Amino acid sequence: MNIQWFPGHMAKTRRLIAENLKLVDVIIELLDARIPFSSRNPEINSLINNKPRLVAFNKSDLADERISRQWIKWYADQGIDCILINSINGKGLNEIKARARELMSEKIERDRAKGKLFTPVRTMVVGIPNVGKSSFINKIVGKATAVTGDRPGVTRGKQWIRINSEMELLDTPGILWPKFEDQEVGMNLAFTGAIKDDIMDTGEVAMELLYRLSKTYNTELCTRFKLDPEPIKDMEPLELLETVGRKRGCIISKGEIDYSRISAIVLDEFRGGKIGRITLEKPGDRAETKTE
Repeated sequence: MNIQWFPGHMAKTRRLIAENLKLVDVIIELLDARIPFSSRNPEINSLINNKPRLVAFNKSDLADERISRQWIKWYADQGIDCILINSINGKGLNEIKARARELMSEKIERDRAKGKLFTPVRTMVVGIPNVGKSSFINKIVGKATAVTGDRPGVTRGKQWIRINSEMELLDTPGILWPKFEDQEVGMNLAFTGAIKDDIMDTGEVAMELLYRLSKTYNTELCTRFKLDPEPIKDMEPLELLETVGRKRGCIISKGEIDYSRISAIVLDEFRGGKIGRITLEKPGDRAETKTE
């Protein structure tokens, strides 16, 4: 499946980010902890240039802790500090506030020397669709301020939000990039819901996800769907989807599988963390992440 998706509002978002950079002190870039490489928009580097940046692995409660630690080290080796966060329970958000002020400590001291005692750090939140930006903002602010939703592309406009006397935050809509050079990146984005299901063949996405999990998280997959681990390892994607469909009773007339229903179940349960804590890529999986 060739995955390409770049709605017109995303081109507008790129312009919005570029136009407002001069108003911002620190960039907060949210990544999906389950896909720490695939959820990083390569265009953001060029957009924000040398602006100070914090990288936060959101949805860390859904990701494999062991692999998250590997990713933290990998990004540290690139000179990028990362923080594991959970926008639902607030884990790591106080650290975000503290780190942002650390990055701007010299500017804050200069302002104080000029008599400006309460200069807020102005931050901008960027990230791909459905990475949890609105939930992050609502939690860090402490009330439902940003528009939220479980579908990619809910936030469309620019919003300045005051967190406290020391920090202000600019929200921007999620932004993908015009072309996925690596189709595996596109598939990872489809698995996690960054690309809208209604433009995808969800059956193909679910089959590929099950096949991937049968190789990397076989125990978790078999436990969730009550499968026999050994034969699952050798099944092709369609056979695997049909096996899971029968286990869940997704049967229509004449004993045929309801592919639409079981595909939706597989994707929903993966995205909700019901299959287990899963990370779909490790450092070194692709040429871009291999270290010498």
